Amino acid sequence: MRAIALGLIVSAVTAASVPCVAQTILKSEPLILAPYEIAFVQDFSCPTGKVLKVTGAIRGLHRRKVCVSLSGEQASLATASP
Repeated sequence: MRAIALGLIVSAVTAASVPCVAQTILKSEPLILAPYEIAFVQDFSCPTGKVLKVTGAIRGLHRRKVCVSLSGEQASLATASP
């Protein structure tokens, strides 16, 4: 039991010590998005230099969608997985 607890503590400390600055930009909006989860989408509805920031909502409410600008150092292009 101590080994499991020690493993969890070590993995938590390791994950916390590595800063994550890059945001993944998806090519399409995900079908499933947890409440308050944020996804960045390369969308043509936003002007050049901006991406669509989609925030998941609780059941019965609509997702929040806003165009935001991200610098090149913060963003990396990825594909959406269904």
